[in-house]
Amino acid sequence: MTTPVNARRWTNWGRNQESIAEVLSPGGIDEVATRVKQAAESGRRIKVVGSGHSFTAIAVADDQRMFVHRLAGLVSVDGALVTVQAGMTLSTLNAILAEHGLAMPNLGDIDAQTIAGAISTGTHGTGIAYSTLASCVEAVTMVTATGTVERYSAGSPEFPAVRVGLGALGVIVEVTLRCVPAFTLLADERPMRLADILAGIDEWIPENDHVEFFWYPYTDRAQLKRNRKVTDNDQPLSRFRGWLDDEFLSNTVWQGVCALGRRIPATVPAISAISARALSARTYTGRSDEVFCSSRKVKFTEMEYEVPRAALPEVLDALARIFDRLPFKVQFPVEVRFTGPDDIWLSHGYGRESAYIAVHQYIGAPYEPYFRAVEEVCTALGGRPHWGKLHYRDAGSLRTAYPRFDDFLAVRDRLDPNRVFTNDYLDRVLGS
Repeated sequence: MTTPVNARRWTNWGRNQESIAEVLSPGGIDEVATRVKQAAESGRRIKVVGSGHSFTAIAVADDQRMFVHRLAGLVSVDGALVTVQAGMTLSTLNAILAEHGLAMPNLGDIDAQTIAGAISTGTHGTGIAYSTLASCVEAVTMVTATGTVERYSAGSPEFPAVRVGLGALGVIVEVTLRCVPAFTLLADERPMRLADILAGIDEWIPENDHVEFFWYPYTDRAQLKRNRKVTDNDQPLSRFRGWLDDEFLSNTVWQGVCALGRRIPATVPAISAISARALSARTYTGRSDEVFCSSRKVKFTEMEYEVPRAALPEVLDALARIFDRLPFKVQFPVEVRFTGPDDIWLSHGYGRESAYIAVHQYIGAPYEPYFRAVEEVCTALGGRPHWGKLHYRDAGSLRTAYPRFDDFLAVRDRLDPNRVFTNDYLDRVLGS
């Protein structure tokens, strides 16, 4: 096939996925529908790309790459129901919601993703009363493979599939979210021994709205983060402390630390111990999205696995042994979060309380033996990989992890029988 004149190279945020494809940048829903219909009639394929924050090849296009960044406006606010175009980023959404006295009930730790990308890959935060961001979705407007514009809501048989659809069912163009009144969070962040965190975690999870922790490899130290709703924003973080902790230490200094560890791997355990001991406790209040989301400027590669919450100690025990036998050093802390069950067919948290274990490596550092070892442990415990984070599973393996996997495939067969929206990644995880 001759490369089209307007073909462009694309690279994701983590710099581990790239492709060259013809670029489509529709300015409205009608243009999306026209482009999809043309692709279907000519036997071509379209892959929609958001902000490129997935580490898997889920957004890699081999024919036509569609950006929806021009579809990024506010459609309506009707009480707690907010409808936005799918190319809007979470950061823009959060600002708009604040202007209307609203907020997302929960968020992950970054806000650079588009709305469509975040819900389609199962983006989540932490909190046992919450699940993925897609659980807040009340309706989805989508262009299907025939170029038809369809709206799916709770009464639609396709609704449990389209909320976490992996980009396999159509082009999402609008999303209606059920939001909540704006709220303030009290954040308590403190270094602790990992053993003490594990001893108290079952008490802290129900007592707080959101709980997570970061464990530093080669040490017994971790950083515990607990957030709960409060009435008053009376302990705001000073501008200097916020810059020092969240920009200078977490980004500028951390970048240098990671670069040193990559150049001289033998220093990594000592660096990890120093980093863990250098952490200080802080307590502050802030607008919910400003507490949830942080700046992540140091690039890395990531895998994240969901396991039944009760399986977490077994995974952490295995991780300690994995660190010792790897032929390289692990530079990034292990992140652990918790969510409650939902009923979305391809949600990682479908039908159960979950613990999420995220493992990272600094960009350019080796990672595959590490990630594969973690995956082996989590798979044996019934774990489900995050759709936007690296993993090595295929459709045969994933079918056993998701009770409604075949129901999802049936919806895919109805909405995209000719696979206009597929790519190699989707062929691997869903079948061709």
